[in-house]
Amino acid sequence: MPTSLSGFGEFYVFVLAAFLGYQLITHVPPLLHTPLMAATNAIDAITVVGAIAAAGSGHGLLASILGCAAVASAMSNVVGGFLITDRMLSMFRRGEAASSNGKQERSK
Repeated sequence: MPTSLSGFGEFYVFVLAAFLGYQLITHVPPLLHTPLMAATNAIDAITVVGAIAAAGSGHGLLASILGCAAVASAMSNVVGGFLITDRMLSMFRRGEAASSNGKQERSK
């Protein structure tokens, strides 16, 4: 039994993963969006570690360049995910942030 997929097999796995990912993401209820984003950020952090390993693998200039591009892309994804998660969580906060803004405006 062969251990690697042919070009068509790899394309089939890619299309199937894209379709399933789209179906899963579009059917997530809003209540679960923030925990899902937190889990996605954790997965992206693993991607950063893999990208760093690829960048420093010493397999040539092209591998290093692609590894550096992967590190930049994965880090922008992690930072964006944390910013979005923080913004969504701030919508559910009560108390300090909401009350301090209201008190400052009233006292002026």
